[in-house]
Amino acid sequence: MKNFKSIAMMAAAALTVASVPVAYAQSTMHNGTMDAMKPAQGTAASDTTEGEVRKIDMESGKVTLKHAEIKNLDMPGMTMVFVVKDKAMLDTLKAGDKVQFKAVNEAGKITVTEIQPVR
Repeated sequence: MKNFKSIAMMAAAALTVASVPVAYAQSTMHNGTMDAMKPAQGTAASDTTEGEVRKIDMESGKVTLKHAEIKNLDMPGMTMVFVVKDKAMLDTLKAGDKVQFKAVNEAGKITVTEIQPVR
């Protein structure tokens, strides 16, 4: 009987965990599409986001940013690693720099398309 209860509890926990991605996807659905997953059609000046450079990986063309909300991607503020569209954008940056940047969803990969230090 003890084993049956343990198995039942593990099955219930597994079902709960499995339903989280579905619940998140449903909560982000708008008009039958997941807006956060759509590529940006273009960026406007209001699509810039404030951030702070935490780390730069020149070799792989990535930058770690602690950023405010990215409104055009419906993404809350957090610290994350971004791919940059052009590695040369990283030449003038260093850890600790305050920046303004634009990011878009390109084929499922969040990519920084513009980034400028704020001086």
